[in-house]
Amino acid sequence: MYYKLYIDSVFILQMTANLYLLSLAGKVLKCTATHVRIWLGALTGSLLVCMAMLAPVGTMGMRILISAVPVSMCMLCITFRIDHGRKLIHGSLVMAGCGFFWGSIMIWIMNRFRTVLKGKGSLLLTIAAGYAAYRILYGLLTAVKRKQENCLRTVAVYVPALQKELKIQALVDTGNHLADPVSGAPVCLVSVELAGQIASCFRPEKYHVIPYRSVGKDKGILHAYELPEMVIEQEQKIRKEHVIVAVCDTGISKESIYQMILHPRLLED
Repeated sequence: MYYKLYIDSVFILQMTANLYLLSLAGKVLKCTATHVRIWLGALTGSLLVCMAMLAPVGTMGMRILISAVPVSMCMLCITFRIDHGRKLIHGSLVMAGCGFFWGSIMIWIMNRFRTVLKGKGSLLLTIAAGYAAYRILYGLLTAVKRKQENCLRTVAVYVPALQKELKIQALVDTGNHLADPVSGAPVCLVSVELAGQIASCFRPEKYHVIPYRSVGKDKGILHAYELPEMVIEQEQKIRKEHVIVAVCDTGISKESIYQMILHPRLLED
């Protein structure tokens, strides 16, 4: 029993798949590349896969499986100029994950149309289904990325004593309902490290005591102070005065990508 293999069809399908996977992997890895490098990477990967399939060693399936990781690493080097070993392994795993989901969506689409891959139109139908799967997965990744960007804000905190703006990363927590018990003003949380940097603008007479409850702790007290002014950078800058910030000694670690948990009411003009 033998199968007839059309290497030109394999080359076209593999190159198309490589273009999709490189685009998706770049989206996940947050890497950019020119169109020329993407096409060059896809072309190189397709040639290497075809060479592996034609090599007279072992079974075809085994050759393709063994060559998958080196081929993906080669494409990542050419397309995104990734040359670090650990980053290459991570990128290869990302490409494998993208390939799994892309292939699953493509098969689902083809099953919905009950397409049988036979006849003259099989190549075109496969490419069309692959493109549809790519657009669906790319749209999902874009939506996830947009949601992440909507949650993170770059906040400029004006420190009068230092006469400069201190750029920090702030997480917009829609579940943060912490407020001053007397005035009802919204309260933001800052890390101990950030509090040390902006402590020069804290005034003793503006000291607040904020009671709170959290997971694993029924009652607690936070030491809070007022910032004279805070500027939140969005499409339009939002300027707030007398913003209450509470020093949080737990929950915001040194390894966190943000140093402040922003109250959502501060985003209202």
